[in-house]
Amino acid sequence: MRSAILTTALCALLVAVPAAPALSGSALSGSALSGTPAHVATLPDTIALPNGFRPEGIAIGSRPVAYLGSLANGDIYRADLRTGQGAVVSKGPGTPSVGLKLDSRNRLFVSGGTAGTARVIDARTGAVLKSYTLATGASFVNDVAVTRDAAWFTDSTNPVLYKLALGRHGALPDQAVSVPLTGAIVYTTGNNANGIAPTPDRKGLLIVQSNVGKLFKVDPATGVTTEVNLGGESLVNGDGLLLDGRTLYAVQNRLNTVTVIRLNADGTSGQVVNRLTDPRFDVPTTVASFGNRLYLPNARFTTTPTPDTPYAVNAIPAPHNH
Repeated sequence: MRSAILTTALCALLVAVPAAPALSGSALSGSALSGTPAHVATLPDTIALPNGFRPEGIAIGSRPVAYLGSLANGDIYRADLRTGQGAVVSKGPGTPSVGLKLDSRNRLFVSGGTAGTARVIDARTGAVLKSYTLATGASFVNDVAVTRDAAWFTDSTNPVLYKLALGRHGALPDQAVSVPLTGAIVYTTGNNANGIAPTPDRKGLLIVQSNVGKLFKVDPATGVTTEVNLGGESLVNGDGLLLDGRTLYAVQNRLNTVTVIRLNADGTSGQVVNRLTDPRFDVPTTVASFGNRLYLPNARFTTTPTPDTPYAVNAIPAPHNH
């Protein structure tokens, strides 16, 4: 979920761009949803991570628990959203953990970045259930989306998706299948396919291409891509994606911005309806949600990492989506 460096001046300019007009009746704003349960309203706004952790991906399921992966060594950290406390639940393999997603069986699917790998972890125990080699040459296995019947991984270096087809009762396959990306997407210098999410109708996939700022719909059966019509809006430095109904949150990491897009049902077009930012953002890479909050880890890519560099996850109010 990396992206090309923009100058500070350009970042500031882009972050300052005013939000696009909201769709009629969408009532999108930066305020918290009304009727927030008291226990959600009192959750901490910032969760400190271990110094030197270098977070990238985040995954949150139905419980108030977040899982984060380390770029430094692949450790998986589990944080309690109610208290802000946490600990490493699964030791890493010494290679990066990048994108993370939880499935309904409490399994954590982890992208392996430059290692060209993926692994599946029991989120309860931290045990590695299965490991996969997805690519043997130059690669950057970046993000992952879990659908009803598969887990899909992007590769920012190679125009391909990797598919772990899930069997009966979610059984993990023996190996991954490569699905070449064709059609509208054109890989070029820098970081290409990055964040991935299902379309609202769950029939397709969405991927953001960081270096050119475009969003694509992918036919999972063929790998054929078509560009999503965003009315000329750019998602440059696009990183993690989160779908909530027909609302897509797209993190633009070095712009310290979350762009909110209202999609049509099949994901072929969308309108930017809001842009969210926060003074605490320091190159957030991706986003997960719990209750009426969005949680974003600060990857701090513009800060030279050391064993003592502090890192954190920041919570912001989710806008109204309807």
